[in-house]
Amino acid sequence: MNLFFLCIFFYFVGIIFCKPNVLLIVIDDLRPNLGAYGYKSAVTPNLDSLASKSFVFSKTFCQQALCAPSRNSLLTSRRPDTLHLYDFYNYWRESVGNFTTLPQHFKQNGYYTQSIGKIFHPGISSNFSDDMPYSWSGAPFHPKTQEYMNSKVCFNNDGTLGKNVLCPVRVMDQPGGTLPDIESLNYALNFLENEKNITGGLPYFLAVGFHKPHLPLKFPEEYLEQHPIWKVVLPSNRWRSYSLPNVAWNPWTDIRDREDVMKLNVSFPFGQIPDYFLKKIIQHYDAAVTYIDDLIGRILKKIEGTNTIIVITSDHGWSAGEHGEFSKYSNFDISTRVPLIIHVPGLSTHGIVVEQITELVDLFPTLVDLTNISPPIPICNRKNTNIGLCTEGRSLVYMMVKSKQKKMPIRNMPSAFSQYPRPGDYPTKFPNSDKPRMKNIKIMGYSIRTERHRYTEWVEFNRTSCKPNWLKKFGTELYDHSIDPGENMNLIDRKELVNVAKDLRKQLILGWRYMQN
Repeated sequence: MNLFFLCIFFYFVGIIFCKPNVLLIVIDDLRPNLGAYGYKSAVTPNLDSLASKSFVFSKTFCQQALCAPSRNSLLTSRRPDTLHLYDFYNYWRESVGNFTTLPQHFKQNGYYTQSIGKIFHPGISSNFSDDMPYSWSGAPFHPKTQEYMNSKVCFNNDGTLGKNVLCPVRVMDQPGGTLPDIESLNYALNFLENEKNITGGLPYFLAVGFHKPHLPLKFPEEYLEQHPIWKVVLPSNRWRSYSLPNVAWNPWTDIRDREDVMKLNVSFPFGQIPDYFLKKIIQHYDAAVTYIDDLIGRILKKIEGTNTIIVITSDHGWSAGEHGEFSKYSNFDISTRVPLIIHVPGLSTHGIVVEQITELVDLFPTLVDLTNISPPIPICNRKNTNIGLCTEGRSLVYMMVKSKQKKMPIRNMPSAFSQYPRPGDYPTKFPNSDKPRMKNIKIMGYSIRTERHRYTEWVEFNRTSCKPNWLKKFGTELYDHSIDPGENMNLIDRKELVNVAKDLRKQLILGWRYMQN
């Protein structure tokens, strides 16, 4: 038995006798703007240091680029079409089925589970309780100052206060003299300081959700000093592509609703943010990421040397001017791609980049296999009759082991599936094209991302049955990442690619289950 397999053997023997703790950190709206992902403007020393001794998944995608649907997919390992959740206004246990969640499974298998900050999306999508009492042992914590998220607390140049996108602040001047993520940090540190008393000696599953860099870009003003405006690089594809179908366009209504953007008087729906303001958005986004990196660093220091599996990820990406768009609300890579860093004591002793495509629905079965708290999670059957516990993803442990060996097989390469709803085939404010409510959804954009291509079809959608009509299309997109990693050239009209499009369409219609065959 060589040294590698000996290490694997002792790792899994070890977890049988000493269950590791699990720390899951979910960062709201974080695209992979980290040094570990090659982003040159990043100032993220703590996350980069963690990545240097972790598995770094370079191509991880969410299932829908919107907070509530994405988080519920991550936490149940079910996709939006199974959960029937495309907006913020349904609770899957009541509307579809009593699906088991990731923290619930750990709770049922001997762990103390605790939620801090934004893990489930608050409100009706988690039954106004963060899925208590199913998912959590202790009462979920939400920072009190989050209620000021959309208040006029941002300083304008004339000394007045506004509801802005750009919102560097003096913490002492904010309501309560603090910020939501600082409150969450302090609660997390207190939990870790007193974990034995809180958990009664049980291993813990601790989930910490940080709000930034979600809008508004509110953070302590001193972090701007680490991101001088002259260093900001504008995206080269900051214009709407002529070949983009209207139905695919995200008119970034959440950005437009902020007072500093209103003053720019940008026309709806295709007007462009001026470059000088775009630079500020990028600068402030990166500063907000540095702020969160600082807070995470304090948590990582607290658990340094402990037997703790650490997972860092996000609910979806965020467009900062790419394609002329902002926020999420699309199927582009920039909106669906997220960082995923997994540190496993004894298994990830140095940084290992996993280049294969992965999805957020893969996290549930992966953590079950890494901790060995139960037999592997079964794959959901085609009729979804196994309501309680199953996965629509796959465990990444085999991929992690093979990547450590540098022997990843090239056959059966995985793909990622995302989707996004629209109320119509042209961008509108009312109903909101970016965040349509279930009653207004008429079109669904289904997208498959392979190693080389992204293929998207916008098709008629029945909101009662939650089924697509593949015969009625409103737009189609095809991008080739080997020549166009920014997804700027829609190649769907190229005659020489007809067979490529047909093959991708077949895979898309078969969906995620085609990979299980």
